[in-house]
Formats: sequence, C-alpha cells, structure tokens
Amino acid sequence: MRSKTAKTVCWIFLALMLVFTYLPIIILIIFSFAPESKAIGNWAKITWSFDLYAQLFSSEEILTAIFNTFILAFTSSLLATILGTVGAVGIQQLGKKRKMLINGMSQITVINADIVTGAAFMLFFTFFPTGFNGFPALIIAHTIICMPYVLLSVMPRLSQLNPNLYEAGLDLGAKPIRTLLTVIMPQLIPGMISGFGLAFTLSLDDYVISKFINGNVQTISTLIYSATKKGIPPVWRAVSSLMFIVVLVILIFVNIKGKKKNKKGGLL
Repeated sequence: MRSKTAKTVCWIFLALMLVFTYLPIIILIIFSFAPESKAIGNWAKITWSFDLYAQLFSSEEILTAIFNTFILAFTSSLLATILGTVGAVGIQQLGKKRKMLINGMSQITVINADIVTGAAFMLFFTFFPTGFNGFPALIIAHTIICMPYVLLSVMPRLSQLNPNLYEAGLDLGAKPIRTLLTVIMPQLIPGMISGFGLAFTLSLDDYVISKFINGNVQTISTLIYSATKKGIPPVWRAVSSLMFIVVLVILIFVNIKGKKKNKKGGLL
C-alpha cells in the first residue's frame, strides 16, 4: 500500500514538473499565431494567422541574427566536439592523479559564472587586432565554453572501452593515428553526438559571453535583449517558438542516433 502511494505521489510530482516546465512554452507557441494580442495571456483577442512568422521571414535584421546564431553554434560545436574528443582520449592515457587534475581544470568554465568568463574573454581579446573582435572571437569563446561538455559526454564512453583495443590495432600493423581513427573513434560516436548536441544548444542559448565580445555581430539572444528596452515586439514569439522547435528536433535526432549507435556497439 505504501509503495503504491509513493508511486502515485512520484507521478503527481513528475506531472507537475512537466506542466510547469512546458506550459509556458506551449502558451508562447499558441500566441505566436495571435498577432493581434499585444500581451501573452490575452485570450480574448486571439485571431489565428501566420502574420508573425511572415514578419519574421521578412525582417533582414532578425534573419541575419538567426543566421549568425546558427553558424556560430554549428562551427563552435563542431570544433568543440573534435577538440574535446581528442582531449578526452589524451586525458584517458594519463595517470590517476594527472587525470583528476586535468579533469578538474577542464570543468572550470562549467562551474564559473558566465559574467566572469565573459569579462575574462573580453579582456583577453583586447590584445588582438580590432578586426579580430566579432565572429572569430565568438567562435573561439564558444568553442572553449562548450569543450568541457563534450568531455563530459565522451569520457564515460572511453572508460567503458576495452583498454586492449588500441594495442590490438597496433599489433595488427596499423599506425597509431590510423588505430585511433578506425578503432577508437567509431566507438566514441554516441558520446560525440551527445556532446555535439549539448554544445549546440548551449551555444544557441548563450547571451552573457556573446554580449561581452560580440563586436558588431548580432545573435538572437543579444538582439532579443536589446529589443526588451523598447518592449518586446510580438514577432519575437515566432522567433522563440521556432528556436524551441529546432532545438527539440536536434535533441530528438541526437538521442535517436545515440541509441542506434549504442545498439550497434552492443552487437559488436
């Protein structure tokens, strides 16, 4: 009887958590089809149309910000995935104490406040030529802040691998680089996909660090914040809804791919 009651309570808490998490997003998506409603929550003035989405795709400023955001997220996530995976392989070869030290140092950007990290990047990039501020600086900064999350995704996968795989590849005549690329890397693909998805969403969501070093480059987050000073136009409901759907699709894709790779790995 007690276990049944506890189970019911757990389900209630789970349902409440999901409602409080996703209900605001659902309401936002609903009102993205209601251009006449100046404020979200005014159900009396809902007139269904795609006007806000039409405004979105006709605004050069918003489209440029969306393009910048996705190019930045894709590039920095790809670089973070490559560097983070190679770093994880290197860390795995270290002794226990060194591994703990490097792991701890790599997580500094995770636990550090974004405003501190952003200020540090801003000061660091002042030593570079003026033209360097902007997109190159944003890519470097986003790559650095995303790498620890790739490490967190890849390291558990590495620890599950048979330590003799690398030696077996060398014994069969493959060179170290080829062994790494053809034997070790394929086993890490699920972790790499998860790390890429996590890094991509983190880069999309970032505001503080981007604001410190964006130069003249506008991203969605910086553009939305600058719009709040005059009151947020209804068109941003469509932008936010579209962003949520894109991120949701990416996460579903990453999870499906990760599960498929895990099943294949289990069969091998």
